[in-house]
Amino acid sequence: MNNGNLVEVRDLKTWFPVRKGVFQRIRSWVRAVDGVSFSIPKGKTLALVGESGCGKTTVGKTLLRLVDPQSGSIRFDGVELGSLNRAQLRPMRKRMQIVFQDPANSLDPRMLVRDVVAEGIRGFGLSRSGVSVEEQVIRVLERVELDRDVLLRYPHEFSGGQRQRICIARALAVEPDFIVCDEATSALDVSVQASILNLLKSLQNDMGLTYLFITHDLSVVEYLSDRVAVMYLGQIVEENDTETLFNRPNHPYTEALLRSAPSLDPDNRDLVSLDGDVPSPMNPPAGCRFHPRCPRRFDRCDREEVPTYTLPTGTTRCFLHDPKKVHGNPPHERLPEEGEKGSES
Repeated sequence: MNNGNLVEVRDLKTWFPVRKGVFQRIRSWVRAVDGVSFSIPKGKTLALVGESGCGKTTVGKTLLRLVDPQSGSIRFDGVELGSLNRAQLRPMRKRMQIVFQDPANSLDPRMLVRDVVAEGIRGFGLSRSGVSVEEQVIRVLERVELDRDVLLRYPHEFSGGQRQRICIARALAVEPDFIVCDEATSALDVSVQASILNLLKSLQNDMGLTYLFITHDLSVVEYLSDRVAVMYLGQIVEENDTETLFNRPNHPYTEALLRSAPSLDPDNRDLVSLDGDVPSPMNPPAGCRFHPRCPRRFDRCDREEVPTYTLPTGTTRCFLHDPKKVHGNPPHERLPEEGEKGSES
């Protein structure tokens, strides 16, 4: 690709119907992903972060066409995936893999590790002349720092970290270019998380892999990602390079996430919680979707849809970055009502 992007997503919408009544008619829609755009350069990592229920996992599954989008464009290495039928999509699936959150549930407990890893090799016809499938499996397992002794064992015989290494080996076995890591470390202990992150980084350096790393753990994001997209209620509210986003967040929601994350440096940030719950994606608020929880909202935020503003190194959906600087009155700065006295100067 001329622009160097392996993945390009434009105005992606993935809605799920809500059916009710005897005839199961569509009464409303869950707007899980509602107008998402981003790009991932080849060999880089984009982290997609946000609270539970914001649509992160649906984005990952839609990219791989495990879920069909309502509308929008997904281009992989210049190919529009939405225009492909099942037969045309099959060779593309070899190049795109996913590592799920819970390795225990994503591995068939009745299959030996040898067969788990070999399944993709056989399915895509990737066996090589002069090299047995088992030898190919052993080489893949060595890449994830597991030896041949694991071949004839079942998934339940391993620790969580080892099972996740098997899941990564299964993804690597088909020689992909792009891997969606869907909360791939969140079910693991902290010490095990570090070893898996180091493995993913090493594999990326050695094999030129491209990652979409879906997570809610900001410490993971800071270590692994090149760029970060912050998602809220089906939309990306800020996207920037990792260093800029952590040091100079441009959206109040990003700032709230950063301040609520634990820090080892007591002088780094005051720990505050993000007030309120995420509204229902079936009935998102009018205007800015974050405005019911935002301490810096203005009158305009309640009624106007926020466009995406371009910044020097990224983008944001916040009227505070409107170049026209048309905000309105913050709701907490009200005038005294009749009968009240104003503050004395």
